[in-house]
Amino acid sequence: MSSTKMEGALNQLLAPHKIKDYCPNGLQIEGKPQIQKVITGVTACQALIDIAIAKQADAILVHHGYFWKGEPEVLKGMKRERIAALLKHDINLFAYHLPLDVHPELGNNAQLAQRLGITLRRGLEPWDPLSVAQVGKFAEPISPKALSQRLNSELDREPLWIDGNKPEIRSVAICTGGGQNYIDLAASQGIDAFISGEVSERTVYTAREMNIHYYSAGHHATERYGVQAVGEWLAENYGLDVEYVEINNPV
Repeated sequence: MSSTKMEGALNQLLAPHKIKDYCPNGLQIEGKPQIQKVITGVTACQALIDIAIAKQADAILVHHGYFWKGEPEVLKGMKRERIAALLKHDINLFAYHLPLDVHPELGNNAQLAQRLGITLRRGLEPWDPLSVAQVGKFAEPISPKALSQRLNSELDREPLWIDGNKPEIRSVAICTGGGQNYIDLAASQGIDAFISGEVSERTVYTAREMNIHYYSAGHHATERYGVQAVGEWLAENYGLDVEYVEINNPV
């Protein structure tokens, strides 16, 4: 498969043109023109690049790539080393950030909800058809402790649970990664619980005082599954050799 065709297929699937983001989405670094072996991962860190080189990959597909708005534009230090390694070994780098969060089937929110038994129904931001945070429900109510245990079991990561003083959970808002700032909006809508990756100091007080359970389950851990799902889609539809590589990150 050509790199151009792969980017076209991913752009058609994830529709990055429909969402305003903090980084370029798509082919960020061009490598060899033909692709057969693809490594997928959450972040294009040096460890992932080294494994891709060892496995003679033609492309890397990640959720967190490069060239974020506000970061230094110069190529030096860690950034230079990463990009130099990709260029030296002619490896394509594809990255999709918010488009990979919001995809209704293969996105991070959708994949996490599926694993937890939550049916997503709408966006948390009713004015935005591509709301990054989404709202769903359990088929049957679940206790706050049971949800914490389910997150631990599914993600292999014990979440930080802030008790929102409700005996059971029916409705849930989800925003994988760094979505803790949506907790106020979720609480204002009477949602029982909010699941995200990170937590801030003020999140604790919002959860306690606005009666919404909050679960910080890890930025990395909550965003493993979208890129895996897209990788499987590439393998099934285009016959590519796709392999997900887990680079542990405790955050």
